[in-house]
Amino acid sequence: MLEYKLFKKSGGEHVVLIHGIGGNSNIFYKQLKDYRKRYNVVTIHLPGHGGSPDVHDYKDELTFDLIAREIFKVMDHLHIKKAHFVGVSLGAIIIHHLMKVNPKRISSAVLAGAITRFNFTSKLLIITGRLVKGFIPHMWLYVLFARILMPHRNHKQSRLVFINEAKKMTRKNLLSYFYLYDKVPHSYQFVQQIAKEVPKLYISGEEDYFFISFLRKDISGDLNAKLTVIDRCGHVCNIEKPKEFNALSLEFLDENMDKAASL
Repeated sequence: MLEYKLFKKSGGEHVVLIHGIGGNSNIFYKQLKDYRKRYNVVTIHLPGHGGSPDVHDYKDELTFDLIAREIFKVMDHLHIKKAHFVGVSLGAIIIHHLMKVNPKRISSAVLAGAITRFNFTSKLLIITGRLVKGFIPHMWLYVLFARILMPHRNHKQSRLVFINEAKKMTRKNLLSYFYLYDKVPHSYQFVQQIAKEVPKLYISGEEDYFFISFLRKDISGDLNAKLTVIDRCGHVCNIEKPKEFNALSLEFLDENMDKAASL
């Protein structure tokens, strides 16, 4: 089973936090205090991260289906039928997939630094990474990606958090996730149709240059989705602008908690 932590509150609904590639639940350290005041919070380490099983411990290859299965397994273990989800970067991609697999288990979703498609530059970056991954240290590759995705001085804290957490991963685990990126456009495909009843709040930084333009276009037809853009902020907005992120996400979660309670 995936490694998880449950921060239990007396009563209340559950919020499940899903981190990005190379990170772990530590990236939510600026959210936990505020979230725990109102919700039961579950943090989960994805395969190959933290104390979760290595990617190669599974009989099946790493896919979004496998990850979704393992997340729902944790929820079953904790007797959680339905929860709110908050995900960052890869975590947002995974939540899209969870919506497609079983939307009835998702009360609402906050998707930070969400990725629905890659532009030409980001595709070229991934291809280059695959070409050189066999003969350079994997952390060089990760640091390069982090610096390109989060290039500005105000992105430094986010960049360092992800780099420091990625150092805890093995080469095999980290590189396995690069092959998932071919499936990213498919992870969002049909989300609007399958999970049209799930309320979705997208939060992105205006400096999330690689992904925000496609995100705007792709979610424009989803009547149950809203995009909020934070000024002077990059890809990992929950670390870079925690006050704004916490206020926006908690307002959204509270609103949807109240809706659920009234049904």
